[in-house]
Amino acid sequence: MEKRTEAEQENSTSEENTEIFENPGEGLEKATFAAGCFWGIEEAFRQVKGVVATAVGYSGGHFKRPSYEQVCTLDTGHAEAVRVIFDPEIVSYKTLLDVFWKIHDPTTKDRQGPDVGRQYRSVIFYHSEEQKAAALASKEELERAGAFKNPIVTEIVPVSEFYMAEDYHQQYFEKKGFLQNIFRSFKK
Repeated sequence: MEKRTEAEQENSTSEENTEIFENPGEGLEKATFAAGCFWGIEEAFRQVKGVVATAVGYSGGHFKRPSYEQVCTLDTGHAEAVRVIFDPEIVSYKTLLDVFWKIHDPTTKDRQGPDVGRQYRSVIFYHSEEQKAAALASKEELERAGAFKNPIVTEIVPVSEFYMAEDYHQQYFEKKGFLQNIFRSFKK
């Protein structure tokens, strides 16, 4: 698969084009993060130049093909996660890590804001030893700098099976016009 053009980067995730999230193609890489409710996390990564596609799903659990309702029961062990396909010639994995640390509180265990439960935990799912090393170095750098008042509780673990979330969860904010409402409120 060739790199996608700007016009192709609309990030549709219907059933027929989910292949890119497992096999991104030549020159592209994948990253997977969990940082609370996946709707906002996905939208933040979609704004990064060099991100070709995003999808929300479930990872880190022990149950095959879980539904949203099953993940919410806390019995599956999955986290709400975001799969990011990116062009490393445009955006580095380190930059994606920087975004990850900024868009959530990595010091709260199994919680982000009002969302509480193991499915909302902070996780970096690495796809290679290089990603693992970069994630560990990034975390250590933040800890040394005292970037957060409390200790970082983010898990850094090998990627496990990624199950796509239901279609209505994909690009949720965009579908609901949430961002347009925010931008309109700034204009007032």
